[in-house]
Amino acid sequence: MKYLLTAGWATAALALAGCQTDEMPEAGDGRALYMQYCAACHGADATGNGELARAMDKPPANLTLISVRNGDSFPRARVLSTIDGYARSDLDGPAMPEFGELLEGDLVPLDTGDGTLTPTPRKLVALLEYLESIQVSR
Repeated sequence: MKYLLTAGWATAALALAGCQTDEMPEAGDGRALYMQYCAACHGADATGNGELARAMDKPPANLTLISVRNGDSFPRARVLSTIDGYARSDLDGPAMPEFGELLEGDLVPLDTGDGTLTPTPRKLVALLEYLESIQVSR
């Protein structure tokens, strides 16, 4: 059992060592990705008023209110799951498109709030940081 535990920690350490940790993405890095992938539906100001929103039966979410809708807490893991597609099955209305390009490239260690550093695509982290930065408070 002790050997398995040691092997597990060693594997996790190697996975994190494989992450590029030169610089963590910041909100500014994610803004360009947001404009490229999200603004057409969610709008340049992220309030759900993008050009394509007018043609949708149910408008896209106002992304500046994610924290407000969650008790002034930004649910990092759930937001990542929505962007990468894991949590899309419970969304009402038209589905968000797949964003495979956001899952490509180097990885960075990200703690989504559970205390565990998880190798996560840099572009996805950059977009997450941007979305967190544009939250309004009550």
